[in-house]
Amino acid sequence: MANTKVIVGLGSCGIAAGAGKVYDELLRIREADNLDFELKKTSCIGMCFKEPLVEIIDDTGSYLYGEVDIKKADEILEKHIQNFSPIKEYIVKSDKYESVYKNYFDGQVKITLRNCGNINPESIDDYEESGGYEAIKKIGNERISANEIIKTILDSGLRGRGGGGFPTGLKWKFANNNRSKDKYIICNADEGDPGAFMDRSVLEGDPHSELEGMIIGAYSIGATEGVIYCRAEYPLAIKRLNIAIIQARERGYLGKDILGIEGFDFDLYIKEGAGAFVCGEETALIASVEGERGMPRKRPPFPAVSGLWRKPTNINNVETFANIPWIIVNGALAYAKYGTEKSKGTKVFALTGKIKNGGLVEVPMGITIKDIIYKLGGGIIGDKKFKAVQLGGPSGGCIPEYLSHTIVDYDSVNATGAIMGSGGMVVMDETTCMVDMARFFLEFTCKESCGKCTYCRVGTKRMLEILTRITQGEGKDGDIEKLEELAYQIKDGSLCGLGQTAPNPVLTTIKYFRDEYEAHIRDKKCPSVYCKKLLTYEIIEEKCTGCMVCKRGCPTKAITGEKKVPHIIHQELCIQCGDCYSKCKFDSIKVF
Repeated sequence: MANTKVIVGLGSCGIAAGAGKVYDELLRIREADNLDFELKKTSCIGMCFKEPLVEIIDDTGSYLYGEVDIKKADEILEKHIQNFSPIKEYIVKSDKYESVYKNYFDGQVKITLRNCGNINPESIDDYEESGGYEAIKKIGNERISANEIIKTILDSGLRGRGGGGFPTGLKWKFANNNRSKDKYIICNADEGDPGAFMDRSVLEGDPHSELEGMIIGAYSIGATEGVIYCRAEYPLAIKRLNIAIIQARERGYLGKDILGIEGFDFDLYIKEGAGAFVCGEETALIASVEGERGMPRKRPPFPAVSGLWRKPTNINNVETFANIPWIIVNGALAYAKYGTEKSKGTKVFALTGKIKNGGLVEVPMGITIKDIIYKLGGGIIGDKKFKAVQLGGPSGGCIPEYLSHTIVDYDSVNATGAIMGSGGMVVMDETTCMVDMARFFLEFTCKESCGKCTYCRVGTKRMLEILTRITQGEGKDGDIEKLEELAYQIKDGSLCGLGQTAPNPVLTTIKYFRDEYEAHIRDKKCPSVYCKKLLTYEIIEEKCTGCMVCKRGCPTKAITGEKKVPHIIHQELCIQCGDCYSKCKFDSIKVF
């Protein structure tokens, strides 16, 4: 038992699922029973759907247990730790047993997430033992020049993972070419897409990789100061970043003459954002860091020329920086061997929505959407029919099931009308109303608009009003055409990416699911049986027992009938609240 390690996943998802209580229970039992094993903390490994996760590593191998509560924790300690008998039915991954999640693990290539779930994110020693800061040491020992680093990043084919997909090396080259004395480098950790948590997981699970990537970037462009712009709603990520910054300063990775390179002075700090989606746009982010309201400004000049405090500034997102140390250590070709001709490397996706294996995956570019959903994601909850996937969040678009063979790379995804975005992948099944889905995303961007551009501020609101009317059964002929007209005006008339992409969910759902819009408008019906105002409830006479439960609960007294006699719903009084349907124990009410 002396060589046994027990590791608990304490990312936000694990903590929310009860991992903190599991950790405390394991600690209590170890102390109470004087057990000799090492208890460690780590972060999320991506299997959010199986949290809390507890891994046991002993002389016989590695065993990852899923959905561990306090009761299971007690059982695992007794049977596995004390009696050397692993509990096979609880294990989700092991080098000793075949796992039902084999495809989930085998289908991934982890570069960005290489340390997440494998190290204690609050320990710089763990990071260094896993190869951390080797890239910086290599640069210092071999005196690799800034131009050589930039060439390596260019040769790797790494493109910005924040959504736009601009070549990272080229961006660094622009900043490097500027001879200004003062330069800044910024990490954009303002992750605001609904259903996206890629950056949060990296910051919580491997904060030092972020610092190392930024340090290398600063050396490459000649920056002396860095900023991590992180949304305040990520308290655990901010806590672990602050710990990492202190540790990095103590080890000499931040400060003066880093690693003996004379004149290489660099330090950074965290700026907490207030959660404004628009601050994901570079110039709005810069305004926020400067203490101004987060609003975009015209470009040019671009941040590489005039950014923070009007000095040359380079901005990359969390995932982009996390790739940098791996590329420097392993080489450009090692990274470029993954992916497609124009989209190299891997991409992290957050799988959410109607999918069985919700969580985080990292896959090589070039994999199909269908393989992500079915091989890694395990398919649709309840084995229902896969309908569509929203890629790129509110700025992205909807890709229907018949295009699920589309490969994941920038050009292929863009060709569907969606965008890669930062990596949010919201999966929808046959019960999802595509009109309401478009309304949901547009409502988000409408609220998040900074208001600077009239088309964005007013146009998205007008579009939202039309979509709301349609979902409430008040759609009119010409509404679809009006939505399309407004969409293109907003795209053309908006200053920044928020307004330019806000209509995408509407345009792609009209393109691929126009029949649903027409059914809402023409037939006053929701084909997915979702929009409440368009539903009809009827009692199936042969199934109704006359129990009177639905009658007693009806708020408008729309249901009549005697005890033990089939009831009737009077449609003119029904307000489609659904109370009768949810309370009926005999499946005697149908909805259409």
